[in-house]
Amino acid sequence: MVSDAFDVIVVGFGFAGGIAAITAADAGARVLLLEKQQDAGGISVCSEGGLRIAKEKSEAFNYLSATNAGTAPEAALLALAAGMTGLADYVKSLAEPFGATVVCRDSAGHYPFPGADTFGFATIEALPGYDHAIDFPQVRGGVAGARLFKLVLNHVRSRPTIEVRLATQVQRLLQAQNRVVGVRAGGQEIRCHHGVILACGGFEGDAEMQRQFWHLKPVVSAAMRANMGDGIRMAQSAGAALWHMWHFHGAYGFRHPDPAYPFGIRVKKLPDWRPGFPPKDVRMSWILVDCHGQRFMNEYEPYMQDTAYRALGAFDPAMQAHPRIPSYLILDAAGRARYPVSAPTWHDRAVAQQFGTATAEEFDEQILISAGSITGLAEALGLPPESFVRTIDEWNQACAAQQDAAFGRPAMSMLPIAQPPYYGARVWPVVSNTQGGPVHDERQRVLDAFGVPIAGLFAVGELGSVFGHLYLSGGNLAECFIGGRIAGLEVLQSTA
Repeated sequence: MVSDAFDVIVVGFGFAGGIAAITAADAGARVLLLEKQQDAGGISVCSEGGLRIAKEKSEAFNYLSATNAGTAPEAALLALAAGMTGLADYVKSLAEPFGATVVCRDSAGHYPFPGADTFGFATIEALPGYDHAIDFPQVRGGVAGARLFKLVLNHVRSRPTIEVRLATQVQRLLQAQNRVVGVRAGGQEIRCHHGVILACGGFEGDAEMQRQFWHLKPVVSAAMRANMGDGIRMAQSAGAALWHMWHFHGAYGFRHPDPAYPFGIRVKKLPDWRPGFPPKDVRMSWILVDCHGQRFMNEYEPYMQDTAYRALGAFDPAMQAHPRIPSYLILDAAGRARYPVSAPTWHDRAVAQQFGTATAEEFDEQILISAGSITGLAEALGLPPESFVRTIDEWNQACAAQQDAAFGRPAMSMLPIAQPPYYGARVWPVVSNTQGGPVHDERQRVLDAFGVPIAGLFAVGELGSVFGHLYLSGGNLAECFIGGRIAGLEVLQSTA
């Protein structure tokens, strides 16, 4: 069966797909919005909901250039920087019809590169009628992200020229005469007059793609099973070049002992900080050690939710193994009493049904191993006792001196490990979302291996993000909105 009732097809209904569909519809297009899951929202609903905004385009561009280390073209970074300067006004225009409250605040970039101070966040602080438990019972975490998505969802539902089909997986792109003309999905070929916008996320849920592109393994996903690299494969089939496939946004965290729990569990998020401006009286309750019982990193990096996994990736050729996968998180009774260390998130109906009532403290109970002494904990975790005891003694001495000479952890974050019982758990690299995917230009057009646009094909959001070295929190969300708006208009200029 062949259908050609649409001008534009959007694949994936998260922030990027929703904004692209809204923009194209408002420009007069008939839009088909396809989502493989039975619930819309993708990884977007697990986010913290803060959209990166900027005061000055040139300053934002300078910072983005520094943090991307030459991995993205200037034109694409300029488009993102320009979009950030107008993003707050656009979000306010979305908020007004539904009575939502937008709050904008300054928040500098994570690193002291030129332009860092130009940035801020725009957040939906209130949305009349929104109830997380009712609107998104399948989501844990990301209340602010889900609230923002509900606003996007309201707009999509209010436009009669957007047709949404859930539980409809796209298998292939359709091509004719060197252009993309539609998709194969749900047992039918669906053609469109202008083009296809891929907004179907990354490959957090695809272990095979991770094995091929990432040097460290295994890595566990924090929240999503459905992001399987579908859009990457479809774009490749049309001839797309790829970029940033090594780069993912992630930290370290736990595996649940129940095999029915499919995700990694990130450690508690502590406030981000900038080099030269250490965190103020923020105490991290744990240290990490490797299989030798030795510390190997600053556990509290400036933006640990983005880069903390990287230190776990060292490969020892003599061992023919990754000595830091797993690593071991260590804390004492006083540290555990401060807060739960588990921070589970998900967008998954089955997980929500089985684990949705469990508190963070109950996750800790399942994950942490306890012992009455340091040597007892070493035995319980399978660590060399002598090396492990020496590491704990050295750490406690560093805490007393308020200086981590070995790895430069901020002094105000340091807590001794001295009060029994003692606790430990294996930790693994955890991916929140990927950055790699098809190369696109400043018009969101997917490019082939020679830099030529593939007619009728666009990519937005997490699928081929411009971030190729260091991530900027809220940057992917900004890309979803900015790139979605660009693609939603550009696709209408693409006609067979």
